[in-house]
Amino acid sequence: MLQRILAFSTAFLFVSSLSAAPLPDIKMPDNGLPFQLIDGYQDYKIVATHWRIDKHELRYVLANPIAYKALQNKQKPLPEGSKMVKIGWSVKPMTAYSDALEADKLQRIEFMVKDSNRFDQKGDHWGYARFVKKGDSYAPYANGSAECVACHASVAPNDYLFTTFQPTF
Repeated sequence: MLQRILAFSTAFLFVSSLSAAPLPDIKMPDNGLPFQLIDGYQDYKIVATHWRIDKHELRYVLANPIAYKALQNKQKPLPEGSKMVKIGWSVKPMTAYSDALEADKLQRIEFMVKDSNRFDQKGDHWGYARFVKKGDSYAPYANGSAECVACHASVAPNDYLFTTFQPTF
């Protein structure tokens, strides 16, 4: 239980420490989704954490108020206007506690937005975007969103979401 509280406390501190500076005016090359579409994501609520073994990356998954309420109520599919944001961090040993790891450098910010009028990759109704940290700035993922679409197809019965809501109590 203490580990779970520490994990969510750490996640909260990292998410709330993200810069409140305006997001860059960049777009995904294939679907035109702008990074600025999720402006204010720092105020979204954490719904899950993941560890990507292949990328050695800690990921925090956040939801805008529309998606958060739906996930909390186990509503599927998520309603129009839902936004899910995934923040990927490298990790490093925690200085204050040697048996723990903590988030280190922000690697990427990815998001999905439910917009049936604009997106319909084989019935999913989600638009996908990935912005990779390059030094002090971000760049849209050069390969576009096709990898996102293909990967998320494997979880079609869960409204194309890998994430399940992780209640904190």
